[in-house]
Amino acid sequence: MALTQQQIQQVETVLRNSLRHKFQNYNPEPAVMPFHTRLLGQDRMALFSFIHSLNTNFGTSIFEPVAKALALSTFASAESQQTAGNQISSEAHRVIQNIMDGLAIATSLPNKIEEIKAIRAVCQTGEMKTVKPTKVDIKLVGHDGTIYLFDIKTAKPNAGGFKEFKRTLLEWVATTLAANPRANVQSIIAIPYNPYEP
Repeated sequence: MALTQQQIQQVETVLRNSLRHKFQNYNPEPAVMPFHTRLLGQDRMALFSFIHSLNTNFGTSIFEPVAKALALSTFASAESQQTAGNQISSEAHRVIQNIMDGLAIATSLPNKIEEIKAIRAVCQTGEMKTVKPTKVDIKLVGHDGTIYLFDIKTAKPNAGGFKEFKRTLLEWVATTLAANPRANVQSIIAIPYNPYEP
């Protein structure tokens, strides 16, 4: 699907504003790296520091606003940095732990449909506990009411980090269903581009 002229202009505006803000507000953190500085020079280290800061900042300052701008024309709503919910049932917490344990010891394979079904079955069973889950990077609501919760990751996430990503996605489902057990909710890891292309 090709982008409309309006979407192209929105993306250009997001990029322009983000880069302008970064240039105007960049404040390098003091880092003593004598070996690197002597080997590469002060100018190259300053450039490296700026580029590293820009790369780190791409998620919230570029990828999220661009995703939101593109989604607004297709979805009923698009919001960034949202909370999936703040309550989780003790039984849903137990189910999530069982899913994680099964994956860790390889007694089960990932099966998102069954995992969501298992959480839905107990989403309001047991003691309701107040939690503070990780913020949802992009929350989209489709015209049919489907809720899409995206966690935007860098292009090369650490393999060990995927365990915690999985737990976060399951917790988002559980907190969303705790508030609305009938919700059609999808939690998704989004990686903006393929670093191994082609």
